[in-house]
Amino acid sequence: MARELNRLSAAFVKSAPVGKHADGGGLWLHKRPDGGAQWFLRVTVHGRRREMGLGSLPHVSLKEARLHADMWRAVAREGKDPIKVRQRQRREAERDLHILQDVARDCFESRKAELKGDGKAGRWFSPLELHVLPKLGKVPIAEIDQHDIRNTLAPIWHAKAATAKKAYERLKVCFRHAAALDLNVDLQAPEKAKALLGAQRHKVQHTPFMPWEDVPAFYASLNEGTVTHFALRLLILTVGTRSRPVRYIRMEQIEGDLWTVPADLMKGRQNAEQDFRVPLSEQAQAVIADALPYERDGFLFPNVRKGVISDATMARLMERRGLEARPHGFRSSFRTWCSEATDAPWEVAEACLAHNTGNRVERSYKRTDFLDRRRELMQRWADYVSSAI
Repeated sequence: MARELNRLSAAFVKSAPVGKHADGGGLWLHKRPDGGAQWFLRVTVHGRRREMGLGSLPHVSLKEARLHADMWRAVAREGKDPIKVRQRQRREAERDLHILQDVARDCFESRKAELKGDGKAGRWFSPLELHVLPKLGKVPIAEIDQHDIRNTLAPIWHAKAATAKKAYERLKVCFRHAAALDLNVDLQAPEKAKALLGAQRHKVQHTPFMPWEDVPAFYASLNEGTVTHFALRLLILTVGTRSRPVRYIRMEQIEGDLWTVPADLMKGRQNAEQDFRVPLSEQAQAVIADALPYERDGFLFPNVRKGVISDATMARLMERRGLEARPHGFRSSFRTWCSEATDAPWEVAEACLAHNTGNRVERSYKRTDFLDRRRELMQRWADYVSSAI
């Protein structure tokens, strides 16, 4: 039987003439006229003859061809089609070779509709792009374990805790997405990595804010008539909108003393579902009128070259003046003023800042945004901050 199965020799294989030469047990060597040679195996499964290639010379030697033949003959004896089994194995191998960066991008694309502005700002993807993909992007996601994740996030786990947490959360979503794609991933790997990383030793740093008593003097100092000065004044006067809506303000959003901020410019998933109405004080309307000559491409606060001024433009102005406070901090200045210098109801002050109040059930029954009461409070704030002019 051994002789019947091993008819060929290595020397013969090397110099075999053109034609098909049997090694026994269905294993054949096909020597082509062009000098190439191919191994193939013939087996019978369920009464049907199947012929499958096993590779070519010299990449597959006689010894290797016999080993492959033994393996696939065993599969055939089990009543399985060796060609279909191999095809399935290859599909599974290709499936498991999906690298993380491809899975992450596919995951991002499928979630764009859930993100503000369809994720164009890149905030969802950037933690992965900056801190995970440079190290793990080209690794098949099926091969990534908790140690890989731990080693990747460890350098920023404490030093950049907020960013690390976002990267970790995005990675968890990517692993769930991979599982939905039927990839062979360890869904527990991120959780196990978090256990290895331990609790974050990071103290939350709130944005430094200017004491409300100092705001009028700072507001008065913004008197150079530049785009940056106008933008900062409007930001202070309309504290509920944050920097992004102010920088992207367009005249078409304003009607009378009402500025309607598009939902996609508002922060937060809840706010992103509806526009936000901002009552404009007399001072805010005056700032808009003064800034109108600078309008370009529909934007009231354009950048020197293209687009709109950046968030850093206003922050750098305050930094150059040696101030610790930053533009976002005027929200805290306003809220503290409301608490210490006015009798404004808590829910009205919170509504000025576009904060959601109450639980989900309470919000579902609330049908007011306190526009008229906010209009009165914002005018009081404007009168106060402009009192030093």
